[in-house]
Amino acid sequence: MTPAPVIIAVDGRSGAGKTTLAVELAARLREHHKVSLFHLEDIYPGWNGLATGIERYVATVLTPLSQGEAAEWTSWDWERHYDGEPRVTLPAEIVIVEGVGAAAEAARSMLDAVVWVEATGEDRRRRALARDGSTYEPYWDTWAAQEDDWLAADPVARAADISVQNRADGSAPDDVLLTLTYLPSLAAVLAPELSSRRGLQLRSERVEAAPDAEALFQRLYGTAPNAAWLDSSNSATAITGGTQAAARSRFSIMADDGGTFGQSVLHSAGTSQLTAGCATVQMSGPFFRWLDSVWGRRAVRAPEGYEGQFTLGWLGYLGYELKRETGGNDVRSDTPDAALLFAGRALVLDHRERAVWLLALDAPDADAWFQEARTAVEAATAPPTAAVVTPAAFSASGPVPEFTCRDSATDYKRKIADAQHEISEGNSYEVCLTTTLEADASGLDPWQSYVNLRRRNPAPFASYLRFGELAVASTSPERFLRILSDGGMRAEPIKGTRRRSKDDGEDIRLRHELEESLKDRAENIMIVDLLRNDLSHYAVPGSVTVSRLCAIESYATVHQMVSTVDAQLRPGAPRAEAVAAAFPAGSMTGAPKISTMDILDRLEAGPRGIYSGAVGYFSLNAATDLAVVIRTLVVNPGGRRGRTLSLGVGGAITADSVADDEYEEIRTKAFGVLSTLGADFPA
Repeated sequence: MTPAPVIIAVDGRSGAGKTTLAVELAARLREHHKVSLFHLEDIYPGWNGLATGIERYVATVLTPLSQGEAAEWTSWDWERHYDGEPRVTLPAEIVIVEGVGAAAEAARSMLDAVVWVEATGEDRRRRALARDGSTYEPYWDTWAAQEDDWLAADPVARAADISVQNRADGSAPDDVLLTLTYLPSLAAVLAPELSSRRGLQLRSERVEAAPDAEALFQRLYGTAPNAAWLDSSNSATAITGGTQAAARSRFSIMADDGGTFGQSVLHSAGTSQLTAGCATVQMSGPFFRWLDSVWGRRAVRAPEGYEGQFTLGWLGYLGYELKRETGGNDVRSDTPDAALLFAGRALVLDHRERAVWLLALDAPDADAWFQEARTAVEAATAPPTAAVVTPAAFSASGPVPEFTCRDSATDYKRKIADAQHEISEGNSYEVCLTTTLEADASGLDPWQSYVNLRRRNPAPFASYLRFGELAVASTSPERFLRILSDGGMRAEPIKGTRRRSKDDGEDIRLRHELEESLKDRAENIMIVDLLRNDLSHYAVPGSVTVSRLCAIESYATVHQMVSTVDAQLRPGAPRAEAVAAAFPAGSMTGAPKISTMDILDRLEAGPRGIYSGAVGYFSLNAATDLAVVIRTLVVNPGGRRGRTLSLGVGGAITADSVADDEYEEIRTKAFGVLSTLGADFPA
């Protein structure tokens, strides 16, 4: 008896393309493994034999194979309509079983992976008849009725590890093989495939140009279902300034999940759904554990002369409710707890050098993409008449969103008092209390709303993310955490806000008032201490320093108090765990973090969703740069009230907070976003 093989079932309705997929998948796996292939069509006892065929398959084929024994079974003679010759299927290292019923309920306990293949009804009929000819046509309806009866009692698709929307364009085998490598149950046997997934070569090209960023993104990614723009929308400071703020604004990144290596992942409440081309794999387990499996090792080298830290990789957001993995309670959100896309090709705009870097992993479609990207850069650098026309603007003449607030002014001020009571009881030092504004999003164009937002309220960590109908439009000024490829760590918490004034004298007075505020300095210093602790978990002992304390930075609509905490990551430390140790940002929770998050769950009485989380990238050179999700609009197509638009706002509550002042602060923070939409803070 040989060791038990890994058994993969490829199931789906007739004509979905299971046979071709299984044969092509076996061919790819045979590069590194011995593979056996079994077709259920060889064992069905006639055109009315689906149920009996499944029973025969489980008893005479799957059971012995799962025990590492040869399967001896009786074939069906389709010409004589009777049992045919005895046959044997050997238990190779990997066995692929293919056919309707391959993943039936009676079989699933013996399977290591289930692949469910879908195609439209018309495509399935056409494919099946093209393969089997006129002999199948009289029996199509009979067989389809059996499939319907079986699936009504045994919903296999819901039990599948991988689902495939088979377009019959030749992409399915590669997509399925990639998604199989993400299944923990197959990780050991597919080690050679995992190694080849990491054997990546980075190609690059520098274009001397300073294109119109909006036009460039719209030309390349305007119709992409999933796309990301990490946008230093105040990039003018990168050209003229030499400050830390200027350094934060030097690079912008544009990408989607197209091409050979493109993937995307959505995580909700312990389940990750990863899509690669036409295949989608479901994985259970913590998000940060999954992140550690795909990021944190140096997989590529940066191009010669390139000073950016992003060398392709994952881009997107981590939602606040991921706190369930870092010491917080399990609160369910209407939006995915994390959404990332893998960019195997991207543009990086170097605003200081007035250049665009085209980056792509070497692949058969790389040359065509470089040409497309060059053309787009040239077009976006040309005079305005040649630029791409953006969608119709959302303006005040259209429907202005009418926001409601989770908390009335009275409710919010009462919660401030409750937070101060928790502080007086010694349960917290600082409580970052938030609330949510929400409006109907029908008629709202998320892209044009972001364009207006970035023009009115530019910020170093602005971003526009699109995952299908879910859109995130952010003008965040705050860095959550940066880890350089060499392990340098930096957090830059913001605590303390004053509005800007059009009157120069008044504006200077407001800035000075913030600079001298003992309360704001106390808030900021408490969060600095919290972040020093967060970074110390994986830092070289003695490397944690505060290089800037309570500095004032001015943006289009607000003055902010900012500090900088630096550290050096321990060599070999797990980078995903270092991110998790600091998540969520202390500036959005208060201190101490875990007990204060518990207080916030009770006071806020609802999820924050994407707000208070992080937006940024996880690069193939092991670097990451993440911003805190503030000053951010979220368009959620699946909200409890339909397609909704939301904006989170909040502020830090301390023992000496004044309720009226704190409420005015959240109105100030919301102003820069709401005014762009022509909307008002709800009464």
